[in-house]
Amino acid sequence: MKLAEGREFDRGLLGQRCWLELANGGRAELPVDRWTDDGGPADAVLLDACEGPTLDIGCGPGRLTAALARRGVVALGVDSSPVAVRLTRQRGASALQRNVFGRIPGEGRWNHVLLADGNIGIGGDPDALLRRVGELLSGDGDVLVELESPGKGLHRDHVRLRPASAGGRWFTWAWVGVDAIAEVAARTGFRVDWTTSHGHRWFAKLERA
Repeated sequence: MKLAEGREFDRGLLGQRCWLELANGGRAELPVDRWTDDGGPADAVLLDACEGPTLDIGCGPGRLTAALARRGVVALGVDSSPVAVRLTRQRGASALQRNVFGRIPGEGRWNHVLLADGNIGIGGDPDALLRRVGELLSGDGDVLVELESPGKGLHRDHVRLRPASAGGRWFTWAWVGVDAIAEVAARTGFRVDWTTSHGHRWFAKLERA
């Protein structure tokens, strides 16, 4: 859930501890260490499924985009944060500062779209995001998405980044559990090909229905 609101996430991208404050006063820790390291075994679930041109939406500091490039896979990271784009490029990968709902290079020709680290929650509307992803994919393209654990369902909330110095404005985010992804996919022209887990992380591959 790195880059929904662009510069508000820059603090976390630079390795400083931060979290999301929920409207009810709850708190959701952000996995800053994972965003900024070189990836772990769980990331291979996503990377191994990418065999052609891949678009990494909300790429953050670019660990997945860079890992794909090292494998010889054509990959482009897109993120609304200039810090994210800079860090991704420093890793030797390609990245553009873009809003996913704006103009994206190669629209309609991407084999895979990555929505890692909970980025299916961008904008608080997974349906709208997946419909947009459908426009970006090639006819037989697929979506590789990271989800919440079973039993979490679909949940939206108003959140803001904390500590306050990292950014104080409220925005909408969504969380999609493994148990909810089939319904979300069906509403947006996709179907679930598989779901799997590695450690505490959960993933799914979505194909066109």
